[in-house]
Amino acid sequence: MTESLAINFADIEDAAIRLRGQVVETPLLESPMLNELVGGRLLVKAECLQRTGAFKLRGATNALAAMDAETRVRGVVTHSSGNHAQAIAAAAKTWGVPATIIMPDDAPALKVALTKAHGARIIQGPRAEREDLAARAVAETGGVLIPPFDHPDVIAGQGTIGLEIMDQCAAQEVVPDQVLVCCGGGGLTTGIATAVKGRNADTAVWAVEPEHYDDWVRSLEAGEIRANGPMEPTLCDAVQTQAPGKLTFPIGKALLTGAVAVSEEEVKRAVVLAFLHLKIVVEPGGAVALAAVLAGKVPSKGKVSVVTASGGNVDPEVFARILSETAI
Repeated sequence: MTESLAINFADIEDAAIRLRGQVVETPLLESPMLNELVGGRLLVKAECLQRTGAFKLRGATNALAAMDAETRVRGVVTHSSGNHAQAIAAAAKTWGVPATIIMPDDAPALKVALTKAHGARIIQGPRAEREDLAARAVAETGGVLIPPFDHPDVIAGQGTIGLEIMDQCAAQEVVPDQVLVCCGGGGLTTGIATAVKGRNADTAVWAVEPEHYDDWVRSLEAGEIRANGPMEPTLCDAVQTQAPGKLTFPIGKALLTGAVAVSEEEVKRAVVLAFLHLKIVVEPGGAVALAAVLAGKVPSKGKVSVVTASGGNVDPEVFARILSETAI
């Protein structure tokens, strides 16, 4: 089965070696209050505490590290609403190569500012045109395109989170019954699924999406890729994608237990509860997996559930509004 997929377990092990000293091993956090709410044990993988504030640094760094020197020196190009943009900019700065980032006009101001702070060249344009703009930038600069999720080295880098989850659970002498992952295009989800299933085939892995962006839910049900319709406004910009990737979907189809979607109100409640009980700042898109467990979208009573808190790059005013307006 794995021979026909874009990555395998060994690719993630190789990525873990490349990433030593380059990324933070983020903690698994736990709160008795959250455990009580879900009726089971809930462990939160706090990738919001990663360098650049999100898991994306893993895939970006692995992709650059895997290049030969002659390719890397040409520089890199990507398109992203923010977290992958920051990660590519930071990784490119580490390697001393230029980075050109296509960001949508509606990208959060904080994410644009943080990406610029790493020295990247920013080009903004309509969200629907970002892939075309990236292709033009590649032609103009000669740089190498590193897409946000549909790239073997990116997927493998994100999968190192799955290795950490399983190692950290083993250190606590527990085996997770299920792992829920925030899902956009699927690089994080399928990377983690590959790692988790490589360690324990019985652990279920679920993709979690925001409502109106439930392309993985519909694609898995259909057995083939189903795209979203016209993009609607959402707080969950980090997972606002059009469709599963051509590389990620076959992995997800082979390994995922399923996918579920959560509402904006459920996401906001998860953001607030993470702040109150775990003392972490999680952006809405990075809170969808936590929201799914808290809302009962996946049964968790009596189970050990691990969820990814995949990013924390939320505009301060948005975060303050969520805290002040959300009932818990």
